[in-house]
Amino acid sequence: MRAEIIAIGDELTSGERLDTNTQWLAKQLTGVGVEVMFHTTVGDDMAANVDVFRTAIGRADVIVTTGGLGPTADDLTRDALAEALGVELVCDRASLEHIRNLFESRGRQMPERNEQQAYFPAGTAAIRNPNGTAPGIHAQVAKTGTGVCHLFALPGVPAEMHEMYAQCVAPAVASLDGEPRVIRHRTIKVFGPGESQLESMLPDLIRRGREPRVGITASAATLTLRITAAAADEATCMAVMEPTAQQIYEAVGRFIFGEGDIDMHHAVLELLAKRGETLATHECFPRGLIAGWLAADDIGRRGFVGGRVSPEVDDVVAAAQEVRKAFAATHGLSVGPGDESGEVEVAVAVGDNVVTERFKLGGHVAVVGPRIAKCALNLLRLNLV
Repeated sequence: MRAEIIAIGDELTSGERLDTNTQWLAKQLTGVGVEVMFHTTVGDDMAANVDVFRTAIGRADVIVTTGGLGPTADDLTRDALAEALGVELVCDRASLEHIRNLFESRGRQMPERNEQQAYFPAGTAAIRNPNGTAPGIHAQVAKTGTGVCHLFALPGVPAEMHEMYAQCVAPAVASLDGEPRVIRHRTIKVFGPGESQLESMLPDLIRRGREPRVGITASAATLTLRITAAAADEATCMAVMEPTAQQIYEAVGRFIFGEGDIDMHHAVLELLAKRGETLATHECFPRGLIAGWLAADDIGRRGFVGGRVSPEVDDVVAAAQEVRKAFAATHGLSVGPGDESGEVEVAVAVGDNVVTERFKLGGHVAVVGPRIAKCALNLLRLNLV
């Protein structure tokens, strides 16, 4: 089954508010084996909403919308859906009674405007909202050719939407497919090669149409290989993905530093903990970025024992040795300032042994700092494994 999620509201299209509903719904649908193919955001415009609904109905089996079910003039979901379906709005007496009772329970008289929340496109069903005045809508639309599209319209308030989805939408979606199916992902973290270089290391794994699918994404100088499989249950998904994961490990090797939500500094901390060793840092260029990462995620383990920050350093190698001794650490990591050649020197000291490497400073200003910090940590990691 293919799904589309539609988020409605000028506050979303204008960028004034972040759309977290779509992310949450996508995870719920994917978790039960529904492939989410489209995310659509539309403002509070009648014609635009009608067009979005008609397009979604034509290409998706399941549609979940959020927003536009309130009592004000800019809440257009009911009207737009009715127009898209070519039907009239009709009052649902049970929903109207629920809304009235909700106001009475709060010691308030229901404004006349809220009555419109009890109106639904003819032929659709109400989705009960136990916590608010905006009931949802479940529409079943015959698709051109064969099949039925199920559209679930939910309010935009996350707390209300979450409960309504769990109580009504999730069971309805689960009943649409006769065989149980789940979609699971496995993410492998890579640092060092660029995207094109990484793809060239995995010539057959990234091709379109392959099962399980493998994709590459880049964020903050880290590459993620995402394996996706669909099967009857989670255990089968994981088993299906395992041979592909093994191929990746064999091809990419030491460039891989972990899986899941792990980042480079987490990998270093895990290695230090495993070896019973410690680290101290001296930073010029990253200006404390490495120390901040390590300190934030090393609470109680004491793998990171301290750090220094300075704008300049005369000798990067000496700085690595000095900071190691000053904090009585097993390892010292020193990152120098950028030099005239556009490079920064990194040194890792272990006892009297020191390993150095130089890294280019190129790249966007928002990325170069984290990239150099990860280059430094990666140099240490490669000397710990």
